[in-house]
Amino acid sequence: MTQTQELQQVKCDRMRYTKDKFSANLVLVAIVFDALYFVSIYQSDVGSYYYTWLIGASIIYNLLFMLLGFLASEGVKSRKSTYTLPLLLLGVMQFVRMVYLPAKAHAASVEISGETIAVMEDGQYIYVLVCLAISGVCCLVAAVASYLNNKKLAAYLASIEKD
Repeated sequence: MTQTQELQQVKCDRMRYTKDKFSANLVLVAIVFDALYFVSIYQSDVGSYYYTWLIGASIIYNLLFMLLGFLASEGVKSRKSTYTLPLLLLGVMQFVRMVYLPAKAHAASVEISGETIAVMEDGQYIYVLVCLAISGVCCLVAAVASYLNNKKLAAYLASIEKD
């Protein structure tokens, strides 16, 4: 056995006793960027545009995202493969969200005291899209990394059982 193969075997053996911190931390970063997104959206107060059921649904979704994201973070940290699919769905949903609330708010304008005001300026629009994109990418990368690590660990454990 070469030295490289021995190092790979040691890394795989260590995976049995260590936590998957990389994937777990990526999910926590996704939660932080989601929080930055919703702070930017919810601090906006342009007329009565944001006082609708859509914002209520968005608040509920953000709470669920953070709850499920934290649970998935703890799950992937413990190397549980059942959290890979929920992480993939959370990541995809972050990209889906880009085309709904931020896009609608960016295209809308309200009239206040005879003056037409854009609901969401270009700078805020780009900022919230970047926050959602980073959050989505972090979830997707965490899911893929967790899946690959779990697959590698399962193959290693199977090879140990053969011996």
